[in-house]
Order: sequence, then C-alpha cells, then structure tokens
Amino acid sequence: MPTTCVVGILWGDEGKGKVIDYLATETDFVVRFGGGHNAGHTLVLPTGKLVLHLIPSGIVHPHTVNVIGNGVVVDPIHLCGEIDKLQKRGLDVRLGQNLLLSERAHVIVEAHRRQDQWTEAQRGSGKIGTTGRGIGPAYADRCARIGLRLGDLLRPELLQRALAAFAAQKNAWFEPAGLAPVDVAALGQELAAAGDKLRAGIVDAGAVLRRAHAAGKRILLEGAQGCLLDLEHGTYPFVTSSHASTGGAFSGTGLPPHAMRTVGIAKAYATRVGEGPFPTELKDDLGDKLRIAGNEFGSTTGRPRRCGWFDTVAVRYSGAVSGASELVLTNLDVLRGFPLKLCVGYRLPDGGRTSELPAFDLDRVTPEFVELPGFGEDLREVRRFDALPANAQRYVQAIEQHTGLPIRTVSVGPERQQVILR
Repeated sequence: MPTTCVVGILWGDEGKGKVIDYLATETDFVVRFGGGHNAGHTLVLPTGKLVLHLIPSGIVHPHTVNVIGNGVVVDPIHLCGEIDKLQKRGLDVRLGQNLLLSERAHVIVEAHRRQDQWTEAQRGSGKIGTTGRGIGPAYADRCARIGLRLGDLLRPELLQRALAAFAAQKNAWFEPAGLAPVDVAALGQELAAAGDKLRAGIVDAGAVLRRAHAAGKRILLEGAQGCLLDLEHGTYPFVTSSHASTGGAFSGTGLPPHAMRTVGIAKAYATRVGEGPFPTELKDDLGDKLRIAGNEFGSTTGRPRRCGWFDTVAVRYSGAVSGASELVLTNLDVLRGFPLKLCVGYRLPDGGRTSELPAFDLDRVTPEFVELPGFGEDLREVRRFDALPANAQRYVQAIEQHTGLPIRTVSVGPERQQVILR
C-alpha cells in the first residue's frame, strides 16, 4: 500500500525512530501526526547518534519530504533550535522544500510550560509524570478554542487578537495561583520572530498530502509515544494528551481515511516512562540489569525507564486498537543472558482471569507468565532468522502465537542495517 503508519504498540520508546529511518529509504513523504517535543526518536547513523524531537525521522534521507502535521503541538523556539542543530551537523534541512509545517498546528509557549509544571505539582502523589514541556496545556487550549496556531505567526493583526484572548484567560488564574502573567507584547515579539524564521515552511500541509496521496506517492505516517499512552485508548489518566494510535493518523494530517498498512513497533521486553500501571514491571535487580543492558533512559528527559517482561495481553489489545497487521520486534539482542518470560493473561482481584486489557484496576491485576529458555549468543551480526539461536527463534514465535500478529522484522541492534527480514 502507498501509505504506511508506524505506531508504538505499548507506552512508547519502542525504537520507532530506527524503523521509520529504515522504511524511509523507500518513502516520498514522512509525516509526524501527533505529540510534541516530549517525544524523542533516536537514529544511529554512520555519523553517530541523532535524537529528533519534532522533525520527522525521514530528514536524514535527501529524497524525502518531511511534514509536521496539524495534530502536532509545536514549540517554535525549540523547532528553530532543532533545525539549527541539524544544519550545523551537516544535514540538509530546507524549510518549504524538504521540511513543511502545517499552518494549522498549534503552538506551545512559555505559559504552557509554567501551567504544566504547576498542575503536575498540585497533583502530589497522584502525579502523571509529564515532561513539563507544555504539551497537555497546549492541547487543552486547542479544545478550549483559545490556542495559537503556526499560521497566526505570519499574520500580525490576527496574532495580536489571538494573544489578547489567550492572555485574558491565562492571567485570570495565573496571578492568583502565583504564576507569572502572560506578557502579550514580549510574547508577540518572540512569536513573530519565530514566524519569520519558519515562514518558508508554514503551508497548508493537508492540501500537500492530499495531492501526494492522489498522485500515488509513498507516505509514511510517524506516530509519537505508544498506543497505551493514547488519550482515548491508553491507561488513562496516565496517558499523553494526543491520539498516539492510528486514530490520530488522519485527523492529525488532513489526509482522508483510506486503506493503509499499519506497522506496530514492540520491544522484545516492555518499558514505561513516568507514572501509571505496568503489570509486568520488574522492580528488582533483574529490572535494573535489563535497564542497563538496553540503555533504557529517556532520549528526551534522560529519565530511567521502568522495565518488565513482554506483555502479550497489552500488545494484542494495542494491535487491535491500532489495526496493526504486523509487528516489528526491536531490542531482541538486549535479552542475551536473561531468562525469558511472556505475560499471557491477568488474574483479576476477584479471582477471575482475563486475556483482555481492562480499562480500570490495571494496577491490581496479577500477570500470568509462561517461561521460555533463554539464549546466550550475541545477535548483533545475525541477518537471517534461521541463523538466530533456536531459543531466540522460539521466543519470537511464541510472541506471534500469543499476540496473533506476525513479526516480519526483527531488530538486533541500534544501527540501520542491524535488522532481520522474514
């Protein structure tokens, strides 16, 4: 199919950046459809590691057009800085040519960060675990219809009216809460300056993509975070503020609904950053060992990721919600020397059993595991599935059996070429 959507299948950090980079070699457009600069996609290139936050992962391929869709919330100051860093590194980033920004994408400003951090502090022990970068408040303002959009930055009179309405609502509770008020004049100057820098790239991205789709161009849709952080279908309230599953792929780009291939990305084990239920979490020395072996620290925040066993119940649920037709399994090489377990069901607090992901009381279920023999061989140079150790093959096949999803690609290292195609 000319359109492929890549989504994280659990809580994010599954290695989407590498997979998108790999798929982008045969893609015309790479489109980010949701989230903000709280996401971090890591690419390991011949020139070294590259971490992207807002700019799509296809930017390293000279033949791709990269699009930040209308479903993304954009910190324009951060985006300008990210573009500068990439250009200093020698990457060819050309606004209006290989990097397009939707004029409908909403804008994050300093007031959103203050609000985000204040709100999280008020939660006390019930904190969500946000990055504090203003993502949630920017999406909330979009729903409240006081949000600022990238297109506003190019229209001085419209920007001033939008800022006045924005500041009136924010300052009504910022000052009583002890937060610095919004300075309309200073913020207006900052945003106008960012608009001037980004002007060439701010376009009607939806129209561009609809024309590309009609022309049969190959389009790769890039999700942020993972399905279990989706605002609607994730482990609410411990979720992000956008639609991280394929539900956001069309509304976040301006493309019409059409048939597409959906690829789910899952690690060979499970990780989660921040707060929220995690049934298969390892809270012992083995979890610490897995974190170190997998270098499981956030690419955006540096926070240590919580680690646990592969959860086929959660993966099967997310696969169904996202419409995934296949899985890419990443980080199989990390499990070298570990015992292997798969969660295949949950025991409920009332003594019952389920193989479905519950919407409530996920923190009270007890996972049921099957154990498999581990492997001790180094997988990083393996390029054929039949060359994997027998126990590694059995582990992959067991995941397929319990999730009902075929695994077409296995990643055995962070570099672009460290993949096995089946």
